[in-house]
Amino acid sequence: MIVQQVITAADRIAAALKEKIEGHQAQIGVIGLGYVGLPLAVEKAKVGFPVLGFDINAQRVARVNAGDNYIGDVKTPELQELAARGALQATEDFSRLVACDVVIICVPTPLTATRDPDISYIESAAHQIASYLRPGQLVTLESTTYPGTTQEVILPLLETSNLQVGKEFFLAFSPERVDPGNKRFTTKNTSKVVGGVTPVCLEIAYTLYSQTILNVVPVSCPAAAELTKVFENTYRAVNIALVNELMLLCDRMGIDIWEVVEAAGTKPFGIQTFYPGPGVGGHCIPIDPFYLTWKARQYDFHTRFIELAGEINVEVSYYVVNKVVKALNQVNKSLKDAQVLVLGVAYKKDIDDVRESPALKIMAQLWQEGADLSYHDAHIPVIEAHGGVPARGESRPLTAATLRQSDCVLIITDHSQIDYAWVVSEASLIIDTRNATKEVTSGREKIIKI
Repeated sequence: MIVQQVITAADRIAAALKEKIEGHQAQIGVIGLGYVGLPLAVEKAKVGFPVLGFDINAQRVARVNAGDNYIGDVKTPELQELAARGALQATEDFSRLVACDVVIICVPTPLTATRDPDISYIESAAHQIASYLRPGQLVTLESTTYPGTTQEVILPLLETSNLQVGKEFFLAFSPERVDPGNKRFTTKNTSKVVGGVTPVCLEIAYTLYSQTILNVVPVSCPAAAELTKVFENTYRAVNIALVNELMLLCDRMGIDIWEVVEAAGTKPFGIQTFYPGPGVGGHCIPIDPFYLTWKARQYDFHTRFIELAGEINVEVSYYVVNKVVKALNQVNKSLKDAQVLVLGVAYKKDIDDVRESPALKIMAQLWQEGADLSYHDAHIPVIEAHGGVPARGESRPLTAATLRQSDCVLIITDHSQIDYAWVVSEASLIIDTRNATKEVTSGREKIIKI
C-alpha cells in the first residue's frame, strides 16, 4: 500500500524559508546595532546574506551606512566594504521589518535600580515585530535574559498578529557568546546554543546559525538555552567571587594571592584558574546572575550562593579603596587632595568598553573621599559623568611628568600596550590590582598588590 504524505501550507512555508536561508537569499534584519548586533550583522553579510540593521540611535544608523566603525570586534575595512556595496544597511524605520525573512533581536537587557530585570527593550522590539509580522518569518532573540522570556513574553506579543508559531512564523532563542577583545574565539568559531519553540522552529533556527557558525548546539526549548547563558556567566561570577574572597583572606594572612593561584593552576585536573581583581565588569558577569536570582524567587527558591558571590564582587571595590588609603598613610599622605592616577578604566584589558567597569565604582569612591583624581586609558578617551562623579573626564597622556606628579598610581585595567616597568621606574607608589607588574624586578618596594 502506498502512503501519500500530505504537504500542508505550514510545511510549504517552513520549506520555503529554509531554502531561502540555505541559499543565502533570506533578508536578515538585526534589531540593535551595539556590541552584539553589529558584529552579528557583519558576519551574516560577509557570507552573502542581505542584512538590514535596525536601531533607534540615529547616529549609529548613519555611521553604519557610512562604513564608520564603532565596535572593536568589527574590522573596519570589512564594514566599509559591506556598506559601500549595500550588503549591510541600517535604518530607523521599523516598518521595513516586513521585508525581512529573519529578524534577530540584539537589544540591551540591563537591571533596574532594585536589581530586577529590565526587559523593556526586548518588549519594545517584540511590539515592533508584531506590527509587521507576516507568514514565513523567523524571529530569534539573542539578548541575555531570564529563562522563560521567549515563550512567556515574546511569544504572546507576536501572537497578537493572529499568526501561529511553528506554522506561519517561527521563534527561537540563541544566546550571544561574544567575548570582546578575544582574538582566538570569535563569532564564527564559538559554539552557538539554540532552542526553538517547536521542532520546526528549532530546525529553521539551526539552519540559520549553521550558515555562519562552525558548531551549533540544539537544546530542547528556548528556556534551556536561556538558562544555559545565565549559568555560564553565573559560573564565572561565583568562581571570581571565590578567588576574590581568598584574596581578602590572603591579605589578612600576609600571603601572596597571585602565588597561590598560579601554584594551584599547575594541577592538570580538578581546577580551572580564575584570578582576583578589583571587581567584575561588562554586561554579563555583574548582571546575568541577577536575572537568574529574580526568576528563582518566582519558584520560592533563593539562590544564596549566587547572591553571596555578587556581594563579594562588590565588596572588593571597597577593599581596593582601603588599600589606597593605607598605602598613602604609609607615606604620610591622606587620600583627601592626594593626586591619584588610575591606569585603565575599561572593564577588561585591551577593549574600549566601560560598561559596569569596577574602575567607575572605585573612582567614584575615591572622588567622594576627596582625591584629586585623573586617569589614563588609550582605549577610553572620555568618561562621561557617572554615579558619584558628576564631571566628565578625559584620559591624560601617560608621561614621566604625569607619573612623577602622582601621589599614587592605581592599576585597575592591565592594558597590554603599557610598559609597566617604566611606570614603576617613574612613579613613587603603585597599587596593582591585576598583577600587571609581576615581571618588574627593579623598584618592587614601591609596589603594593591586592
